[in-house]
Amino acid sequence: MRFVVTGEWGRNRLLRVILSLFLCYVALFWVTNFVLYFGKMTLAPSSVVAYYLGDESRFMQPRSLQGLAEVAHFHLFAMGMLVMTLTHLLLFVPSSLRLKGTLIIAAFAAALLDEGSGWLVRFLHPGFAYVKVASFLTLQGALAGLIALIVRGLAFPERNAYRDSETT
Repeated sequence: MRFVVTGEWGRNRLLRVILSLFLCYVALFWVTNFVLYFGKMTLAPSSVVAYYLGDESRFMQPRSLQGLAEVAHFHLFAMGMLVMTLTHLLLFVPSSLRLKGTLIIAAFAAALLDEGSGWLVRFLHPGFAYVKVASFLTLQGALAGLIALIVRGLAFPERNAYRDSETT
């Protein structure tokens, strides 16, 4: 951690390799998020409603409590760890505190809403399908922003995140 805080990650090649490879995995995760989402539904709220509440014309059953719980069990932990790791790395990237704060809040809120909105559609009201679409797009945008800023931090390691962030 010392290498990131002090800005020495530009001189520690192994750390830069590790972070670069991690970001490659995250970028692939980002792409597969689109594939999985659009394999089940579209950005149309009606397709979200059909996915969670079922669609007799397409022989789709409603999502069960057990099924939603199984997906949430894994997703809540995995997304929490991913977002925590990315936002933690963001702290050491030279950028404005406002941008960092916005991305941190957007990433955590969108990840939680993305997971929770399916439950809301299924058990409360179909109108929450709009929340599902918006949270998916917000999460994908926040992840893209986090990846881009961390890549920029790796590309320009001579800058010091703490010194640069204090003045912006």
